[in-house]
Amino acid sequence: MRRENTGKYVITGTIGERVKAYIPAPLPPHPLPELSAGGNNLLMRAVQTLGTLDALGEHLPDVAPFLYTYIRKEAVYSSMIEGTQSSLSDLLLYEQGGYEHANTDDVEEVSHYVSAMQLGMARMQEGYPISLRLIKELHAELLRRGRGSTKMPGEFRQSQNWIGGTRPGNAAYVPPPPQELMDCMGALELFINRDDEMPPLIKAALVHVQFESIHPFLDGNGRVGRLLIQMMLCHSGLLRKPLLYLSLYFKQHRQEYYRLLNGIRQDGNWEAWIEFFVEAVQYTASDAVRVLTELHGLYERDKAIIATFGRMRKNAEKVLVTMQRHIVTRPLILAKQVGIAPSTIYRILDKLEEHGIILQNSQGERNRLYTYSAYKRMLEE
Repeated sequence: MRRENTGKYVITGTIGERVKAYIPAPLPPHPLPELSAGGNNLLMRAVQTLGTLDALGEHLPDVAPFLYTYIRKEAVYSSMIEGTQSSLSDLLLYEQGGYEHANTDDVEEVSHYVSAMQLGMARMQEGYPISLRLIKELHAELLRRGRGSTKMPGEFRQSQNWIGGTRPGNAAYVPPPPQELMDCMGALELFINRDDEMPPLIKAALVHVQFESIHPFLDGNGRVGRLLIQMMLCHSGLLRKPLLYLSLYFKQHRQEYYRLLNGIRQDGNWEAWIEFFVEAVQYTASDAVRVLTELHGLYERDKAIIATFGRMRKNAEKVLVTMQRHIVTRPLILAKQVGIAPSTIYRILDKLEEHGIILQNSQGERNRLYTYSAYKRMLEE
């Protein structure tokens, strides 16, 4: 459906040139989006799959270590969209104090994303609304150190930014001028928190686009925008734990993602974007259900093998539980985490390796790494 009042362009002056900046119209769109029959069916399936994922998250006994690692997988992919080169293994070793590479900028940036996500979920559990204050708090955590620390962490921008290009004059997109920013964000806050009958998935889809169009910070907008999706799904009750992450899907379909965002700004084609977003949720939730089920099966299989270890069984089970969270680790770090003597840890690791549960990536005696290889492979597939 073509819409006329999707927003407006205004001429603004910045760094010595005049450019057209876009100011999105307040949500909701008028008229409201109307999905096709296929889009509505996809929406129903996505909600049902989220229900299955939510139930698994509540009832599987080993979901906590899965969630620990899954959050970090999302942090890696969300940050990768912004250009970082850190891997999941890098992040897990960094958090354990076992990351020994000289350049830690990328992995530290990813670690801040984890902290911001945990902060957001903690605020949700404390009953905080999704407010401008909370959004700025997330941004402050995201950029508290490292490359973004000079880009006004926790504060909305007071100067013009742009997306693509070397300056506003040749940019792919120029967001609202700074003097329009608070009106735009204030209207967005009202829409997020208003009581209505709009399906939560559709509301999250609208809010994501609006936040990206406003681009309220000098840096970190994409990551905060993706965090908001997770928070809105949990705030609405569709999920009780943060088990759905769309960064990998957006990364894999990046061209289509940006094409649809531009389509909304040009002619108000919200329906095409919503169907893309709901398809992303359906695909990603289905994949999370599959991975969570397979990881649970793997863990139960490995526990059954460890049950044959005799006197070593109890300590080996402790090691396995710890390695669900820290799927890449070093023996001395693992010994401290589990509370077992290093000599015992080495014997357990040898036994687990003998049975194919873990894999040693030998880097010499001092830098030896062990990986819960099948668990890591399932996560990364």
